[in-house]
Amino acid sequence: MRRERDADLDSAFATGPGGLTSEQVDQRRRAGLVNHLPPTSGRTVTDIIRANVFTRINAILAVLLAIVLWTGSWVNGAFGLLIIANSIVGVVQELRAKRTLDKLSIVGRARPFVIRDGGPARDIDREEIVVDDLVELGAGDQIIVDGVARTVDDLDVDESPLTGESKPVHKKVGDPLYSGSHVISGGGTQQALKVGAEAYAAQLAAEASKFTLTDSELLRGINKILRVITWILIPTGALVIWTQLFRSGQDLKESLLAMVASLVPMVPEGLVLMMSIAFAIGIVRLGRRRVLTNELPAIEGLARVDVVCVDKTGTLTENRMHLRDVELLDDGAGVAAVHDVLAALGRLEERPNATTMAINESLDESGVADPGWAATDKAPFTSARKWAGATFGDHGTWVLGAPDILAAGGSAALDRAAELMGGGLRVLLLAKSAVTVSDVVVGPGEPVEKHPGLLEPVALVVLDQTLRPDARETLEYFAEENVTVKVISGDNAASVGAVGRALELPGADSPVDARELPDPDGGEAAREAFADAVEEGNVFGRVTADQKRAMVRALQSRGHVVAMTGDGVNDVLALKDANIGVAMGAGAPATRSVAQLVLLDNRFAVMPHVVAEGRRVIGNIERVANLFLTKTIYSVFLALAVGVIGYAYPFEPIHVTITGWFTIGIPAFVLSLAPNHERAKPGFSSRVFRLALPSGLIVGALTFGFWVWAYPGADADPAVEGAASTATLVVLIITAFWVLAVVARPYEPWKLALLGVAGGAYFVIFLVKPITAVLHLHPVSPGMGFVAVLTGIAGAVLVEIVWQINRMRSHRLENQNS
Repeated sequence: MRRERDADLDSAFATGPGGLTSEQVDQRRRAGLVNHLPPTSGRTVTDIIRANVFTRINAILAVLLAIVLWTGSWVNGAFGLLIIANSIVGVVQELRAKRTLDKLSIVGRARPFVIRDGGPARDIDREEIVVDDLVELGAGDQIIVDGVARTVDDLDVDESPLTGESKPVHKKVGDPLYSGSHVISGGGTQQALKVGAEAYAAQLAAEASKFTLTDSELLRGINKILRVITWILIPTGALVIWTQLFRSGQDLKESLLAMVASLVPMVPEGLVLMMSIAFAIGIVRLGRRRVLTNELPAIEGLARVDVVCVDKTGTLTENRMHLRDVELLDDGAGVAAVHDVLAALGRLEERPNATTMAINESLDESGVADPGWAATDKAPFTSARKWAGATFGDHGTWVLGAPDILAAGGSAALDRAAELMGGGLRVLLLAKSAVTVSDVVVGPGEPVEKHPGLLEPVALVVLDQTLRPDARETLEYFAEENVTVKVISGDNAASVGAVGRALELPGADSPVDARELPDPDGGEAAREAFADAVEEGNVFGRVTADQKRAMVRALQSRGHVVAMTGDGVNDVLALKDANIGVAMGAGAPATRSVAQLVLLDNRFAVMPHVVAEGRRVIGNIERVANLFLTKTIYSVFLALAVGVIGYAYPFEPIHVTITGWFTIGIPAFVLSLAPNHERAKPGFSSRVFRLALPSGLIVGALTFGFWVWAYPGADADPAVEGAASTATLVVLIITAFWVLAVVARPYEPWKLALLGVAGGAYFVIFLVKPITAVLHLHPVSPGMGFVAVLTGIAGAVLVEIVWQINRMRSHRLENQNS
């Protein structure tokens, strides 16, 4: 299969180093050879309307509405308004979310650099690439079209999204390059050969960015609930139809109305709708804070997070640094000469990182005009090597990188560097070598002690790191919410620890050098020791890309839900494996492509708002699910009980409609949008069933018991039967209203106001005669009314007892887990 794909990338036309001309680009545009991609924010407007209007629940309600309208009882068809309301609300909210995602995805997506007309590379929108365009590649770039390498400069590519193999692939001229992979180190140029839908990973990339609820624990829980309900509804519905049509003793129209009245409340018509609304509004709210949600379940997942792994640079400190000083270690080297070396090294970087930019901005590059400074050999910086260097002909070989990698242990250079880094400064060592840079083998696996005389320390380059002003407040928020923050950085452990101490991060006094950690691939014992060290420590330095991923996996193996933030290419592996990957908007395109969330303004301080939004969604959907499931359970129980004894169903469709208005529908909508700061816990469906099942059975049993006591028989006067039905409705509403009252806890003024409005609405409905007449409610004798109210209060007390038992059980489990 791989060979077949490689063969597909053969081309008779080879784009030259100057790229395509404007005329060639126009020709390809007219031919349709442009990188048009599917929309990244999911369904089209037509798809959204179709998905929200033509649903299974709407179809069921429409059939039942048609039956009611055939009977001529128009007021009993009021539940049909649910079809319109569900459709309008669902469409509007998803369109709002789609608009937000469309805008943010355009801002947040990678802009490739393309060479045209022999000029310098310029960034363009990815959908402006045409076939045979010459695309410039650098470290951290996402490869967005299929093609072949035309030039390479130590080009290493991560193809793990396509092959599953995490080891970087070294590319040569003419080698294939596939969309969906990204550049680990080095650079080069790529001739685009397959664009748009033909590109290997185009459909995969579009699917990953869709507005979807895929792989959501919340959705899985609700689907589980709906499956249970479906299996219950089928036999219950059949029994109800048979009972009301053939056993109740009523005429056809009354039987049909009773049948519809029993079936309508069984359908959890608002459950999925409320979940979709909550997620859609979450998208919009996060969009206002410039957070791009590539995968919708990320909002839910971050609410469950109990460990956040962060990088130091760009997260806790500003991404920009400032050159404070250059300390000479060799008396024979002059400051001007060292500045020339640093400037020459800085000019080699076509896309300088924050460190190189700080050095370049602080040095006068005018002294680097000698053609002898042209590099004859160079080694780009990689997170594994921790240094970069070049051979400049007669000027020799120079390397710049981490002092603890390039300096021998116990040397004066390393001691001075450690002293500076202990104060929170970033320090690099400039060293000279007598061999070409390709022969410098110093790195994490080959310490400098093994090669005496290979490197001669010349100077220490000292840079300031500025703490983000909002970093401490953000860390304090996570501490208050019992979310552990672990700093995982490639920088020196002492320097990372100093930053952590400045922010009063727990564990910053004992930073861990990741080079001293056990090898997680060294067997079961080593893997457990590695996991122990990761769990115990909070600040880690000198962490490689592979170690970052291993740390995420180790934390997950201990039952933690892990969020990983990052902005560099060395963070990609960990971002992919974390439960939630969070990338900075100014980070490498590769990190933005694999992350579920992108912070477009590069502000780590927005993370508490993201967590809060996730908690709002999960907590409120759980409240809403309790209400809808309770309604379904008591409706099924009542229908089964009435069906077994052969009584007429106590209510008309309008009665169950008004019950749903103020005990479920309107309160559920308001509650789904409310703030909620409780951290999400696993076991959504079981928790919902623990409250909804007994509550539903209590509501159903007391309502049925009262109906059996009050039912005057099929031959009774309609006014007498109507009074019994109205009194039974009072029992149902009081008990169901208390379910709403316990679900709304803890109380706040606005929640008490909501309960007051709902309760007041029922007083109006039952006491204002014109309204009672329209809603088919009948006068109830004082004696029967007193019994009905007393029965409803008894039901409320039983629901309260169930809630208190569940609350005590939850507290006991939390104490056991802590």
